[in-house]
Amino acid sequence: MSQRYRATNAALRDRSALLGVTPPASGRSSPYSIPNPEPSGHRYVDDLEGQNDEALEGLAAKVKLLKDITVGIGNEVRESTVQLSQMNDAFAETSGILAGTFRRMNNMAQRQGCRWLWYILFLVLVFWFFIVVWWFRR
Repeated sequence: MSQRYRATNAALRDRSALLGVTPPASGRSSPYSIPNPEPSGHRYVDDLEGQNDEALEGLAAKVKLLKDITVGIGNEVRESTVQLSQMNDAFAETSGILAGTFRRMNNMAQRQGCRWLWYILFLVLVFWFFIVVWWFRR
Protein backbone atom coordinates (compact mmCIF):
# COMPACT_ATOMS: atom_id res chain seq x y z
CA MET A 1 0.00 0.00 0.00
CA SER A 2 2.81 2.41 0.75
CA GLN A 3 4.27 1.83 -2.71
CA ARG A 4 0.96 2.72 -4.28
CA TYR A 5 0.69 5.85 -2.13
CA ARG A 6 4.23 6.89 -2.99
CA ALA A 7 3.60 6.32 -6.70
CA THR A 8 0.47 8.48 -6.51
CA ASN A 9 2.36 11.25 -4.73
CA ALA A 10 5.12 11.06 -7.34
CA ALA A 11 2.52 11.34 -10.10
CA LEU A 12 1.05 14.43 -8.39
CA ARG A 13 4.46 16.01 -8.09
CA ASP A 14 5.16 15.34 -11.76
CA ARG A 15 1.79 16.80 -12.73
CA SER A 16 2.32 19.88 -10.62
CA ALA A 17 5.78 20.35 -12.14
CA LEU A 18 4.22 20.27 -15.61
CA LEU A 19 1.61 22.82 -14.61
CA GLY A 20 4.15 25.07 -12.95
CA VAL A 21 2.62 24.81 -9.47
CA THR A 22 4.63 23.46 -6.60
CA PRO A 23 2.99 21.82 -3.61
CA PRO A 24 3.78 23.19 -0.18
CA ALA A 25 6.80 21.61 1.55
CA SER A 26 5.15 21.49 4.97
CA GLY A 27 3.31 18.43 6.20
CA ARG A 28 -0.01 20.29 6.22
CA SER A 29 -3.00 19.17 4.21
CA SER A 30 -3.11 20.64 0.74
CA PRO A 31 -5.09 20.16 -2.43
CA TYR A 32 -2.20 18.02 -3.64
CA SER A 33 -2.45 15.43 -0.93
CA ILE A 34 -4.46 12.30 -1.63
CA PRO A 35 -6.41 10.55 1.08
CA ASN A 36 -5.87 6.86 1.58
CA PRO A 37 -7.14 5.38 -1.70
CA GLU A 38 -8.31 2.09 -0.13
CA PRO A 39 -11.20 2.29 2.32
CA SER A 40 -11.25 -0.06 5.24
CA GLY A 41 -12.14 -3.73 4.78
CA HIS A 42 -15.71 -4.92 5.05
CA ARG A 43 -17.38 -1.59 4.36
CA TYR A 44 -15.62 -1.36 0.99
CA VAL A 45 -16.57 -4.94 0.04
CA ASP A 46 -20.20 -4.36 1.11
CA ASP A 47 -20.38 -1.19 -0.99
CA LEU A 48 -18.99 -3.00 -4.01
CA GLU A 49 -21.44 -5.89 -3.55
CA GLY A 50 -24.32 -3.42 -3.22
CA GLN A 51 -23.28 -1.69 -6.40
CA ASN A 52 -22.97 -5.04 -8.16
CA ASP A 53 -26.43 -6.08 -6.95
CA GLU A 54 -27.93 -2.81 -8.19
CA ALA A 55 -26.20 -3.22 -11.55
CA LEU A 56 -27.46 -6.83 -11.78
CA GLU A 57 -31.03 -5.72 -10.98
CA GLY A 58 -30.77 -3.06 -13.70
CA LEU A 59 -29.46 -5.59 -16.19
CA ALA A 60 -32.17 -8.09 -15.23
CA ALA A 61 -34.85 -5.43 -15.81
CA LYS A 62 -33.36 -4.59 -19.20
CA VAL A 63 -33.17 -8.26 -20.18
CA LYS A 64 -36.82 -8.74 -19.11
CA LEU A 65 -37.82 -5.71 -21.20
CA LEU A 66 -35.94 -7.07 -24.23
CA LYS A 67 -37.55 -10.48 -23.72
CA ASP A 68 -41.02 -8.90 -23.60
CA ILE A 69 -40.28 -6.93 -26.77
CA THR A 70 -39.05 -10.02 -28.64
CA VAL A 71 -42.08 -12.06 -27.48
CA GLY A 72 -44.32 -9.24 -28.73
CA ILE A 73 -42.49 -9.17 -32.06
CA GLY A 74 -42.88 -12.96 -32.36
CA ASN A 75 -46.62 -12.72 -31.67
CA GLU A 76 -46.99 -9.95 -34.23
CA VAL A 77 -45.11 -11.99 -36.83
CA ARG A 78 -47.37 -15.01 -36.22
CA GLU A 79 -50.53 -12.89 -36.50
CA SER A 80 -49.23 -11.20 -39.65
CA THR A 81 -48.42 -14.57 -41.18
CA VAL A 82 -51.99 -15.77 -40.56
CA GLN A 83 -53.43 -12.56 -42.06
CA LEU A 84 -51.15 -12.79 -45.09
CA SER A 85 -52.13 -16.39 -45.74
CA GLN A 86 -55.82 -15.40 -45.52
CA MET A 87 -55.20 -12.53 -47.95
CA ASN A 88 -53.36 -14.89 -50.27
CA ASP A 89 -56.33 -17.27 -50.24
CA ALA A 90 -58.74 -14.38 -50.92
CA PHE A 91 -56.64 -13.13 -53.84
CA ALA A 92 -56.40 -16.64 -55.28
CA GLU A 93 -60.19 -16.98 -55.08
CA THR A 94 -60.67 -13.56 -56.71
CA SER A 95 -58.19 -14.49 -59.43
CA GLY A 96 -60.20 -17.63 -60.13
CA ILE A 97 -63.44 -15.65 -60.34
CA LEU A 98 -61.90 -13.06 -62.69
CA ALA A 99 -60.36 -15.74 -64.88
CA GLY A 100 -63.76 -17.44 -65.18
CA THR A 101 -65.47 -14.15 -66.02
CA PHE A 102 -62.86 -13.31 -68.67
CA ARG A 103 -63.22 -16.78 -70.19
CA ARG A 104 -67.02 -16.42 -70.38
CA MET A 105 -66.67 -12.95 -71.97
CA ASN A 106 -64.31 -14.37 -74.61
CA ASN A 107 -66.75 -17.21 -75.35
CA MET A 108 -69.61 -14.72 -75.70
CA ALA A 109 -67.52 -12.50 -77.97
CA GLN A 110 -66.63 -15.43 -80.22
CA ARG A 111 -70.30 -16.45 -80.53
CA GLN A 112 -71.45 -12.90 -81.29
CA GLY A 113 -68.81 -12.21 -83.88
CA CYS A 114 -67.90 -8.55 -84.37
CA ARG A 115 -71.29 -7.20 -83.37
CA TRP A 116 -70.34 -6.76 -79.67
CA LEU A 117 -67.53 -4.37 -80.69
CA TRP A 118 -70.09 -2.08 -82.34
CA TYR A 119 -72.27 -2.17 -79.21
CA ILE A 120 -69.34 -1.16 -77.02
CA LEU A 121 -68.36 1.62 -79.45
CA PHE A 122 -71.94 2.89 -79.45
CA LEU A 123 -72.04 2.92 -75.62
CA VAL A 124 -68.74 4.82 -75.44
CA LEU A 125 -70.02 7.46 -77.90
CA VAL A 126 -73.28 7.89 -75.95
CA PHE A 127 -71.37 8.18 -72.69
CA TRP A 128 -69.02 10.76 -74.26
CA PHE A 129 -72.02 12.75 -75.59
CA PHE A 130 -73.63 12.89 -72.12
CA ILE A 131 -70.34 14.04 -70.56
CA VAL A 132 -69.96 16.85 -73.14
CA VAL A 133 -73.56 18.02 -72.65
CA TRP A 134 -73.18 17.93 -68.89
CA TRP A 135 -69.86 19.84 -69.05
CA PHE A 136 -71.29 22.72 -71.15
CA ARG A 137 -74.51 23.02 -69.11
CA ARG A 138 -72.64 23.71 -65.87
